[in-house]
Amino acid sequence: MAGTSPATASNASKDKITPIEKVKPASFEDGDYIVLLKQPAAASYTGGTNGLAATRSASGEFNARSTAATQYRGYLRTQHRSLARSVGAKIASQYTIASNGFSATLTGTQASQLSKDSSVMAVVPNDKRELLDYDSDNTAKFLDMVGRKGAWNQNGGKSDAGDGVVVGVIDTGIWPESESFQGAALTAAASGSWGAHIDPLGNTTMRKADGGTFNGRCETGEDFELSDCSTKIIGARYYPDTFQAYVDAGYIVPNEAEFSSPRDGGGHGSHTASTAAGDSVKGVSVEGVDFGEVVGMAPAASIAAYKVCWEATTPGGADASGCYGDALLSAIDDAVRDGVDVINYSIGGAPTDTLDPVEVAFAGAADAGVFVAASAGNSGPTASSVDHHSPWLTTVAASTYRNFDGTVVLGDGTELLGVSSSTTGVSGSLVASTDVGLDGQSEQAVAECWDGSLDPEKVAADDIVVCDRGTVARVEKSATVLAAGGAGMLLMNTSANSLDADFHSVPTVHLQDTDYNAVYDYLADAGDGATAEIIPGNQTDLESPAVPVISGFSSRGPALANNMDILKPDIAAPGSNVLAAVAPPSNSDRDYDLYSGTSMSSPHIAGLGAFIMGEHPNWSPMAVKSAMMTTAQNTKNDDGSANRDVFAQGSGEVTPTSMFSPGLFVTSTPRQWYGLLTANGYDTGVRAIDAKRVNLPSMADSTVLQSTTFVRWISAQTAGTWKVKSAIKGFDVDVNRSVFKTKRGQKRKLVLTFTPNADATYGEWAQGYVNVVGRTKLGRKVVRMPVALKPLEVDAPASVEGTGTDGSVDVTVTGGVNDEIPLTMEGLAGADTVSGAVAPNDYDGYCVPVAEGSSLIRFDLDALDDTADLDLSVYAAPEADCSTGYGSLVGSSATASADESVTVEAPDSPAYVVFIDGYSAGDLGSPMDYDLNVYDVNPASSEGAVTFTPSTLSLSPREETTFTTEWSGLDADSQYLGFIRYGDTGVSTMLTVTTPAVP
Repeated sequence: MAGTSPATASNASKDKITPIEKVKPASFEDGDYIVLLKQPAAASYTGGTNGLAATRSASGEFNARSTAATQYRGYLRTQHRSLARSVGAKIASQYTIASNGFSATLTGTQASQLSKDSSVMAVVPNDKRELLDYDSDNTAKFLDMVGRKGAWNQNGGKSDAGDGVVVGVIDTGIWPESESFQGAALTAAASGSWGAHIDPLGNTTMRKADGGTFNGRCETGEDFELSDCSTKIIGARYYPDTFQAYVDAGYIVPNEAEFSSPRDGGGHGSHTASTAAGDSVKGVSVEGVDFGEVVGMAPAASIAAYKVCWEATTPGGADASGCYGDALLSAIDDAVRDGVDVINYSIGGAPTDTLDPVEVAFAGAADAGVFVAASAGNSGPTASSVDHHSPWLTTVAASTYRNFDGTVVLGDGTELLGVSSSTTGVSGSLVASTDVGLDGQSEQAVAECWDGSLDPEKVAADDIVVCDRGTVARVEKSATVLAAGGAGMLLMNTSANSLDADFHSVPTVHLQDTDYNAVYDYLADAGDGATAEIIPGNQTDLESPAVPVISGFSSRGPALANNMDILKPDIAAPGSNVLAAVAPPSNSDRDYDLYSGTSMSSPHIAGLGAFIMGEHPNWSPMAVKSAMMTTAQNTKNDDGSANRDVFAQGSGEVTPTSMFSPGLFVTSTPRQWYGLLTANGYDTGVRAIDAKRVNLPSMADSTVLQSTTFVRWISAQTAGTWKVKSAIKGFDVDVNRSVFKTKRGQKRKLVLTFTPNADATYGEWAQGYVNVVGRTKLGRKVVRMPVALKPLEVDAPASVEGTGTDGSVDVTVTGGVNDEIPLTMEGLAGADTVSGAVAPNDYDGYCVPVAEGSSLIRFDLDALDDTADLDLSVYAAPEADCSTGYGSLVGSSATASADESVTVEAPDSPAYVVFIDGYSAGDLGSPMDYDLNVYDVNPASSEGAVTFTPSTLSLSPREETTFTTEWSGLDADSQYLGFIRYGDTGVSTMLTVTTPAVP
């Protein structure tokens, strides 16, 4: 390895950066990838390429089978093949409708080469996604869908809700025998009001309420025939290729109840489909509990099932179920081409990603006129855990809607209120699972009651066993208790989480974490004499929990992408203990079951979207989203008070009785979406825009200083007189027109400026709502938009640069408050520098230990030939000498330029492994010389005797203040880095200093 002797700055150890043995370079590893191209997909193409006509629909009804679309998609496929051939790759799947790209198995070198191609937007792993069930009576009744004044009766009736609309469900498939999916048989002859029919090859067709046509397919396979499709299940497709490849390779084993066909192997897809658009089924009883009617939000809508998720385990028995990225993109493409009106997507995303191929594909779907509802995620109540940050999706939080109360009475008389679906009670001895564990089982397995972890010799017939939540399915724990001979179970939350009314093998009450100590303290005090009684219902003096409350598992904002300036989630709907259709073989032979998760809340919104589109087929997807969001109402806190946490509930709980008549619409446009993608670094051909400029029925700004201004264009559903009101604690609000009038269809521009006032809490989020209240021909209307703003005390530049062994630089900041703020310096830290040379398709590797107390470590790669192309990747190492290899990728920089940089804040590894990859030589040829500069900012790094003049800033709101940063005594021909800190505001400015060589 060339050039491994480091030339260090004065504070650097000569052997701080050491070369490592050559191992596989890791900018890209060998594997399955999705390659996204910059050229627009057919749903978004507006013309201008090779004389090909535009394919994007001006009316919002995209036709994938038009001559123009067929020709343009053929052109894209040709481009895919040419690009793949250029690196010697073979295409597995192609996407041309909602997204433009392909999937392929690539070597690391091939993936790296494609990532540098000017036509490529991104190369990302073909990863596996997780379903978002968290493993009731009528949720329709809770949402005021039923009755004379219910949403159904006021908007065409339940029997017509969603009629002529197709809901696409991208999930685990569908169970066609369920009573929730019993449509009329399909034949070659058109039947029903929409002329549905099927040909001998399984191609299905039906007219739709919007004047378009659904042209789908009923794919046959294991235990799934053409006769399983109907006027209800108008389409059924499945995507087994990647799943089957892993099965064939021996990596995973399909579950016994899985099917190589559109048939549901887990129950999740049937649950979401029936929640969105299931038929009305009366007299449903499960495990002796009478639930009455079970019905979807749009019972007259048809369903197209797209099976992308598969149930499997590893050969060792660990769960390996999931949904593969290439299948997801193919399903979205097919759904748009088939002509669905709505897509439900109850599958996880990535809370930190700014670009996800699936999100990009959904932009194409929305551009084609498809309303998309997606789950917010099940990682709550952790902040910034929300999935699906894109503005073209409607991201749905989960809420409670009814109480399944269960009472526990301990032997000392203590009464505890939890959740239970049990209809019979039980009393007996109370024992901790850890006191009746099977010898040889792990402590965790016994505490959490894993399968086979309890000793039947220690469990008495009347024992109620206390089991902790975690790791294995909740219902598996009660099955373990039953197998050991126990009579009942107390299921204990060990931290804040949901309470779930599962159907258990023995009478069970699920208790919250605040009851944890009471139960275990009683067990310790009572010893062998401990007893308990489980009683159905609330038999305590405690109030049953309020509803709707945001479920504990429901992921929270602020969304990390887009600088936290797009507010997510958008809206809330029932997601805890929802009863719906399932696949009996994988659900203890039940036809209906209780599931919890944002997987369950999302199809409520998808179904309600279908309900709206059946009545208003010309409404755009963003109009549907706006109508739901602006008419939503607050959920509740546990004590019954109004919940105004927009990061938990978004706009609030969906209110179907109001959403058909919102009064005003606030809608974003595809151009804004693609501009937002460009702003995130992905060239879409559309000029970049700030997230705040996306015309959403919500507002967020994570860096408010002097003030922040939002422009919102609104369009009127009806004539009226409107008044703008706002209540954001800590902010004054100025509106360009506080009172205005509208005619039907008229657009108005609202300019809202929020300014921190004396009540502002700096560095913390302020939340509230802007209400536009109108007197209209449709009655009084309240159009409500959630707002989240974070005021800062000082606005400082992210970085400044200086030169010289002795020198200074002026730094100008803007105040947000009247305050005195001291300035401090962290650093300067001199660069540890190693010089080397690398040839194309080769690489160098280094081990870089981290100093104790380090607050930041930065890796700067500088190629001496500015026309060369080098790449940089950094991995965490578990040992300071990197002797045991390296772990996960923590950062990479692989632009088409000569210089690259990776910064790791608050490093938590003892060392990092750095790879320098030679991609392509420049004008100076090969090998390519480089310097790797490493800055470790830590308490011991204090070069340059840095001082500030003045040392304390006197800040005033919205006024600039300048201070001078001076240093002296730095080594010549060196580089330094440090941070200027502004008191305890959390704001900092990076200072880099370069010193010249001695003449």
